[in-house]
Amino acid sequence: MLSAKSLFQEIVDNDESFRLFCSIAASGESQGGWENGRIAALVPESERDLAPRIARHGADEDKHGRIFTALIRKRGLKPVPVPPKTDYTMLLERQGIGLAHDRLRADEPLTLQDIVVYLAHSRVTEQRAADQMAMLRKHFAEHLEIGRAVRMISEDEDNHLAYTHEELLRLSAIGHDKVIQETLRTCALAEMRVYRDVSLAVMAHMGHILGWPKAKSALLAAGIHAVYLYERFGGWRRMTTLTMPERRDALGGPATSAPEFA
Repeated sequence: MLSAKSLFQEIVDNDESFRLFCSIAASGESQGGWENGRIAALVPESERDLAPRIARHGADEDKHGRIFTALIRKRGLKPVPVPPKTDYTMLLERQGIGLAHDRLRADEPLTLQDIVVYLAHSRVTEQRAADQMAMLRKHFAEHLEIGRAVRMISEDEDNHLAYTHEELLRLSAIGHDKVIQETLRTCALAEMRVYRDVSLAVMAHMGHILGWPKAKSALLAAGIHAVYLYERFGGWRRMTTLTMPERRDALGGPATSAPEFA
């Protein structure tokens, strides 16, 4: 029976598919770490209290990148280059979602509008990350090889998502609600398209590595398209609603370390 659990188990059990999966994940997390680090350094004076939380977010993403790389090396393997069509972070930037890297490489302070864009982008992408990690945690939390990594990263992603809700609600309360809602919707609609395309590309690479029959690949592709249609016609709202989280000040302390993965 084809299921998320059986599919991922197949990927984990094969060295080549596993290292491709972890390489893609490590690259995206490391890129997110760099982006958040630059944003923390460029926060406008009016939002300086936010800088430590953004820095914590970046430190968590860096840690996740190291964890995925360590999982590869523990099998005696090396990371592989990320195929361009599977590069979620790069493709989002090309769609104009989030803050452009050229903007982050400059030394000029960001504006409050930039911070709204950053938080809205994070709200959408962290929802995706939290959902994916919740699925992995459900099926692989006790897996001997990846269980500890899954639990740790999932906990962090839940914190990141809670943080974006809380900060966007704070800004909404002081008069930025309209621009926040518009930015959230724009980000969500673009992210869904990118996620669909990246998922199709990743599954194509996995199918080639694992020798999937055409029927299986076609069924998986149909499922990815079905998810996109569901999200496009209403499911996107889970990425744009804002509710005060149970976890308040989720990024208020230092990043947790993961020495066993370093």
